[in-house]
Amino acid sequence: MIRIHGLSVALGDFTLRDAHLEVSEGEYLVIVGPTGAGKTVLLESIAGLYPIQKGQIALRGRDVTRLAPEERGVSIVYQDHALFPHLTVQENIVFGLRMRKARPDELERALAMTVDLCGVSSLLHRRPGTLSGGERQKVALARALAVRPDVLLLDEPLSALDPRSRESLQEDLRRLHRDLRITTLHVTHDFEEAVTLGERIAVIGEGEVKQVGTPEEIFRRPQSEFVALFSLARNIFPGALVSDESETVRFKTEGVTLAVAEGNSGGNRAAVRP
Repeated sequence: MIRIHGLSVALGDFTLRDAHLEVSEGEYLVIVGPTGAGKTVLLESIAGLYPIQKGQIALRGRDVTRLAPEERGVSIVYQDHALFPHLTVQENIVFGLRMRKARPDELERALAMTVDLCGVSSLLHRRPGTLSGGERQKVALARALAVRPDVLLLDEPLSALDPRSRESLQEDLRRLHRDLRITTLHVTHDFEEAVTLGERIAVIGEGEVKQVGTPEEIFRRPQSEFVALFSLARNIFPGALVSDESETVRFKTEGVTLAVAEGNSGGNRAAVRP
């Protein structure tokens, strides 16, 4: 569905370097990493908002690297909602379709579908300034879904919400993905959020994709100290793998030898979970 190969994007002092990523049709992939890691740059590059220095972006087998954003079939939802304050909720939701000169019956069908899916039927005649943060984010999500995108991009959609609204919107995102199976890329800096929502997780740091895998793989088998620390490992020891005649993998550190659950050749760090 999504294939990113050797992608490099330079923005001032920051460079996203040689990124490789593949996302299956209908998958919910969470891109996670610390502030300034390059998460949003990768997301907005897929959306077509930055010039690409090197590499390729393909959606459903179609090379979109040089295409304009409106030709890619993607929708993006930001953490600050980005709603038009002078338009009603209903006008915000159908804005993209109006720009595409959709027929009145298409507008009506899309509005009915997204209003029902996102639970905003009681808000249609209100303006964004009168809504709570959670309500505004639901409207932004409805607007993104109204154009029936091939790919849904979510840039930290929960970070500006209070805990109760965040939990409610997490449930909404899970339900929407289960019902619609839209290929979704969700950016966050919160590892627990990534584990809760992601079918797979891509960890990004220092402008590089460090590791991609299921939540279990990222949590239990980090491939670097960076990934281990970001996935909440706290007891990390230097040392070396040692082999003997038994099949047990062992790790020697500071005069102590530990049997380990996983080992890879050349590994020189071991993490003991709290």
